[in-house]
Amino acid sequence: MSTADADARAITRASKSNLALAFVSLPRARRDDITVFYAWCRVIDDIADDPGKTVAHRRAALDTWKQALAQPVAGESALAAPVRALMAKHRLSDENFLEIIAGVEMDLDAATYATWDDLRLYCYRVASAVGLVSIEIFGYRDAGCKTYAVELGLALQLTNILRDVGQDFANGSRIYLPREDLARFGYTAEDLAARRHNDAFRALMRFEAERAIGFFRSAQAALPPIDRRAMVAAEIMRAVYRRLLDRMQHDGFRVFDRRYSLSRLEKIALILTTTLRSKFGSARNFP
Repeated sequence: MSTADADARAITRASKSNLALAFVSLPRARRDDITVFYAWCRVIDDIADDPGKTVAHRRAALDTWKQALAQPVAGESALAAPVRALMAKHRLSDENFLEIIAGVEMDLDAATYATWDDLRLYCYRVASAVGLVSIEIFGYRDAGCKTYAVELGLALQLTNILRDVGQDFANGSRIYLPREDLARFGYTAEDLAARRHNDAFRALMRFEAERAIGFFRSAQAALPPIDRRAMVAAEIMRAVYRRLLDRMQHDGFRVFDRRYSLSRLEKIALILTTTLRSKFGSARNFP
């Protein structure tokens, strides 16, 4: 195993992500490939979020990565060569990689989003584009799987936004919930700064949760039957994040005073049941 491959695995393990946990369901070769891609996503995200660097420095580092996707460049990361090899192996264009970089660059430019259309673009770039690369690595056969990847990415990212709404505001006063939605429910940035968990906040969160549920449902409907086995890792993610969203809803979205997560036992149970259903179940039986 090369040093770069070891670094990719270390980055993935250190993230303690639900996505990384889902990789256990994959064959070894695909697991190794998705680990390289996921490590790259983490590196890109960490560059954009690094509070110890100026915005100009972060932009320069992301610009270096844009160039390194196509060819070796001076000062590139040790992960660059494995990423280029991954792109060559799976015949991946740089389009979605550049979309992902454009997504994290949006965090450098804006702390708020005016409308759902603005936020949807962000979610597409940082999550749906990740899904579009991932399904190439997983090995889909039906082109409808691309719709599945886009819709599931929107669902996952919205769930993340709802879970982390307080944490994101504390990190650079970021408010991902669209300003038009805050106005609709009479909840303000000042309320968010004060961490007010009132009726307006709960109504706002229920509204956004229903939007996320719509994307979960459309993703489930879009998954081609022929690709259920290949998409088992993505389906594990769908099951985990839908469970998280349900938990937040049932608990009244107490996101300011608790971090919602699933226990290791719950995650293992979802991995086992989703893997079995991906192999043998019908779409109606999916969580």
